[in-house]
Amino acid sequence: MKLSTGDIVARLSYKCDLLFRVVSIEGRYVELAGEEMRLLADAPIDDIVVITEKEQEERRKRAKEKEEQSYRLFRQDAKLMKQRNDYHVSSGYSTDASFFELRGRVLHIDGDGLYLRKCTELYERLGVPVYGVHLHEKEMPEQIASLLEMVQPDIVVVTGHDAYLKSRGEEGDLRAYRNTKYFAECVRIARKHVANRDNLIIFAGACQSHFETLIKAGANFASSPDRINIHALDPVYIASKVSMTSFMDRIELWDVLRNTITGDKGLGGVETKGVMRRGMPMKYD
Repeated sequence: MKLSTGDIVARLSYKCDLLFRVVSIEGRYVELAGEEMRLLADAPIDDIVVITEKEQEERRKRAKEKEEQSYRLFRQDAKLMKQRNDYHVSSGYSTDASFFELRGRVLHIDGDGLYLRKCTELYERLGVPVYGVHLHEKEMPEQIASLLEMVQPDIVVVTGHDAYLKSRGEEGDLRAYRNTKYFAECVRIARKHVANRDNLIIFAGACQSHFETLIKAGANFASSPDRINIHALDPVYIASKVSMTSFMDRIELWDVLRNTITGDKGLGGVETKGVMRRGMPMKYD
């Protein structure tokens, strides 16, 4: 079987449960990146099967249905939240005045360029201001301080690919994770920049990341409590929930997790306030 970088494949030993992109080929082994899940993996070529265009299309259709369901649920919640905020900002009085929203600005740093594009498209669809940057996970700690200075975000997302490798150590050993240490270092640097967890909201992690390390480093939200895979778009839903929630309101953890694709086994966090501010009147040009 002839393989090339960029081919879409699956692993026979895992019953072809996930689709991967071939990132590199080294002798009889290939490095793989998940197509929908933020997972890195190595596999022998003998364990790889190329997925046909027809099957790729069928799987992508099913994945798109999941994504659209999460999007609809998120929009429903956002509509209810807006109605509640309109009531509070007008103190319950009926008024013809129009309100405007200053939603939180997101700095989204992603180790996967294709995922970054999908994420920025979703942010734009949700109406969340975002500045996206593609960096290899190893380069993130070197660049995050200057990016924070330049962008001045309300919310930072540090994500990409990760994996827990049993062959490298126990679950509590950070050396057994591909990229958690880089995500954690980014969180520590960001917390030196802004110490208060309500003044800079941080999401960090990817598939199977060491959740506890990221939270202790200073993240508000992180992956992955049960060391499971997370969907490529999950960080967007968490960041967008924070961006669209008033700074007067506390974000209920279940509210922010229930509309993600992965849920609370792959994502978690600590009590956090929103960052959005409402104003009036709206002036029209």
